[in-house]
Amino acid sequence: MFHAIRCDELRIESEDDLCSKCSKIVEIGSSLGHTPDRHETSGNTSDPLSQVFSLLNVRAARCTRFEAGGNWSYRFPAKPALKFGAVIRGDCWIDFGDEAHHRLVTGDCFLLANAPAYVLANDQRLAPEDGIAAFDWTQSDVARHAGSDTVLLAGSFGFEASDAGLLLDALPRFLLIPSRSPSAPIIHSTLGILDLEIRGTGIGAAVLTDRLADVLLVQVLRAALDQSAGEGLGWINALVDARIGKAIRLMHENAAHPWTLDALADAIAMSRSAFSKRFKSLVGQAPLDYLLRWRMRLARDQLRRGATVSATAAQLGYSSESAFGHAFKRVYGRAPKRYWRGQATGEKFPSASNKLS
Repeated sequence: MFHAIRCDELRIESEDDLCSKCSKIVEIGSSLGHTPDRHETSGNTSDPLSQVFSLLNVRAARCTRFEAGGNWSYRFPAKPALKFGAVIRGDCWIDFGDEAHHRLVTGDCFLLANAPAYVLANDQRLAPEDGIAAFDWTQSDVARHAGSDTVLLAGSFGFEASDAGLLLDALPRFLLIPSRSPSAPIIHSTLGILDLEIRGTGIGAAVLTDRLADVLLVQVLRAALDQSAGEGLGWINALVDARIGKAIRLMHENAAHPWTLDALADAIAMSRSAFSKRFKSLVGQAPLDYLLRWRMRLARDQLRRGATVSATAAQLGYSSESAFGHAFKRVYGRAPKRYWRGQATGEKFPSASNKLS
């Protein structure tokens, strides 16, 4: 059984306080008799963002620490992934090479979606060195350069690749949560514990860093919603809209229901036209197009885990395999059986994009 704790129980008051906070997490972890598979979450008890994370199998790939003193500049390659970074001490610049550069100070945290190539530096006049080749990342999660005046934590997240765009395309290239953000103290608490685990050698460190990175990602997305005023986060913004968020929850909770535009509009007390217009403005898709893609993502996940086409079709409310197959082909460009034969042979098929065939 999971034990809930209050956010203030994890607030870091001093560096010495980190150990006691880690003990709190270890204590919670020791009470877990079972670590559930991400797919065991019930759709009726999970919010839409959690369901998307489960479907995409969002997971921390690696967390690292970078320490630097003196003058320095390092470049890092583009990576088709979601990365986070945070300044624990000092300050520096992040430069994307297209006249877009940002100063980062202690307490700032950021996300990079479909991470572009970038340079981290405290002296922009220096020619950047290769940030991968300059350190032996295969042997350590901590890289050091001439001191520790500036310290950053970084990490990346892995996804079920074929649907990664569901999350990555909703985020801007660079998303900054500044240290002055109201959410910064909570994020700082998580970063403090994560930093201690990256540097430490305690048992279970890898488990803790993975879980803390997951927590950090959700905290940053929440903070981004608070500061975005409904702009720049695609369908994620829609989740906190009282009516459109409810419509999305209804579709996620009962994807097999024969939803119509009228039924969804009635359920959230909006007119059909107003609902359709607002949904598309926030999500970027018409309501029933979103529902179709969500059903097909659920279907693809079930098929990948061994379900038959007929069972999957029935579970998602389709009256026949033929109707289900047509819907699947509209989203993924291939019939279900051909899609999986192609997957097995390494053939590349399209992911679920915003265009339906």
